[in-house]
Amino acid sequence: MSHITALEQDEGKRSMNSFVFTLKSYFSLLKPRVMSLSIFTSFVAMVIAPGEVSLTSSALIIFAISIGSGASGALNMWYERDTDKLMTRTMDRAIPAGIIAPNHALIFGTVLSIISIVILYYASNLLAASILALTIVYYVLVYTVWLKRRTPQNIVIGGAAGAFPPMIGWSAMAGTLSYEPLIIFTIIFLWTPPHFWALALYRSGEYKKAGIPMMPVIVGPERTLNMIVTYSIILFPVTISLGLFYSYFYTISATALSVIFVYLSLKLKNTPVDDKDFEKKAQQFFYFTIIFLFNIFAILLIDSVVM
Repeated sequence: MSHITALEQDEGKRSMNSFVFTLKSYFSLLKPRVMSLSIFTSFVAMVIAPGEVSLTSSALIIFAISIGSGASGALNMWYERDTDKLMTRTMDRAIPAGIIAPNHALIFGTVLSIISIVILYYASNLLAASILALTIVYYVLVYTVWLKRRTPQNIVIGGAAGAFPPMIGWSAMAGTLSYEPLIIFTIIFLWTPPHFWALALYRSGEYKKAGIPMMPVIVGPERTLNMIVTYSIILFPVTISLGLFYSYFYTISATALSVIFVYLSLKLKNTPVDDKDFEKKAQQFFYFTIIFLFNIFAILLIDSVVM
């Protein structure tokens, strides 16, 4: 009797482990790291925006933006399952690894998209829900399906998808848009190309193998570096201009971060492509761009709450 009980317990543990593994696999379809950035930028926009909503509505707004962002990621992975299996960075994702069936990922992403839009509409307003719907459509159809495999300008035009979340957060609270969310949108829009081109500089071989026309693959690293510097310089005054609406704390802090951003882009540009440390420096710049954007929003949050 005890032997049968032990077997049943073992079977139960295996079933539970399988269930947890499946949940983790579906969660990975949401691109948690990308989703976390969308959550943070939209949350900051909600805090700094005029207007008030209940705590319950705030939680539902964040939840809707989270699953909307995750749904976009799932649909992106569904469409890119053929190229994901060709790249070291993505071949272990749930679909190319055979853990989740493509049609299941498609249904999962579609259902979450609809749910997120409906929840946001009822928790806030039509404008916020419409921008969320636009974000999902833009990321999946415009960027993933249309641009990514067709033009080296893919990330330039497609970068708008990642810039929409703060506008969603702002409009959910204020019910309208103004100069501030538009400037924030522009900051992320201009930040996106240097960020992803830096990644492509040290992953160009994988992108070439997958047939994705990232800028370094099509025009070469030298011209890509020139464009990184150009975008970094343009990003500088746009980032600082947000100081018109906030205190000197934001202006001084954002100026310091922007100076470092431009300096590192110039340092990378002046590093010979055949230098043994080139890829390392490209990777360092890539990680700094993440630090830059996170800190810009953290500074906005502190300025709005504390200053």
